[in-house]
Amino acid sequence: MLYVFLSICCSVVVSVLLKLAKRYQIDVFQAITWNYSMAILLTWIFFKPQLSHLQGAPIYHYLGLGILLPLVFWFIAFSIRLTGIVRTDVAQRLSLFIPVISSFVLFSEALTSLKIVGIVLGFIAILCSIPWQQKGHINRVTKFSWFYLLTVFFGMGIIDVLFKEIALFKGLPYTTSLFIVYILAFAIAMIGLLYQVATKKTKFSWPHIFIGWILGVANFGNILFYLKAHQALSNNPSTVFSAMNIGVIAVGTLVGLVIFKEKLSVLNKAGIVIAVVAIIVISYA
Repeated sequence: MLYVFLSICCSVVVSVLLKLAKRYQIDVFQAITWNYSMAILLTWIFFKPQLSHLQGAPIYHYLGLGILLPLVFWFIAFSIRLTGIVRTDVAQRLSLFIPVISSFVLFSEALTSLKIVGIVLGFIAILCSIPWQQKGHINRVTKFSWFYLLTVFFGMGIIDVLFKEIALFKGLPYTTSLFIVYILAFAIAMIGLLYQVATKKTKFSWPHIFIGWILGVANFGNILFYLKAHQALSNNPSTVFSAMNIGVIAVGTLVGLVIFKEKLSVLNKAGIVIAVVAIIVISYA
């Protein structure tokens, strides 16, 4: 369970860094871009990807992930700024219901009553977690902050489905596919960054690059320890799955409430409890 704990910590560190970006005037777009350069380096060091046999590889899946990863990461950053770590972590973790539903539609998995209960609870938890009413000054951006939460939910869900499709491809090791996806994500994000630099909307800055590399270490650590946890507990994948998702919600909630003084309504708190129950039900099913 040490690997699960380390993976949870890395995941929450990513959220904390994105939360602090605004306070310290860090260009999130630039930090996210450089995050993928560090992920590429660490994947090469730890997993030694083999690129000699790419024939028949799911290139369109790689390209889809290469576009979605930086795009959804950007939405996660804005969601954390506008709605907080707690709600954003809940939206990310509940996105698992999209690959669960797709397993029935795309992969012909049997639909049980327990899974239906878990899916229904998941959507109820999402609705409860959305900040429907925000007190104080409300501008156009914060008024529609629910849009960022839903985008994170659907975006992460689609990413999970694409990763599952890649995992089914046996022609390449999964870590090699991950390496290719990181390269594409970095290339696409860099094109966007170069455009912003060319139009003088931003400029390269070492602090932004350095924060991006720290973000990349935490992001990669989340994946590395998550994979190691599944290897160490290969006979209990549901334990790893549920502990990871529930742990991130629990630790993220603690950090959001204690350190960042985030305010949650009674409905939001109920949503967190329902989210944990939903994850347990899906894992058990």
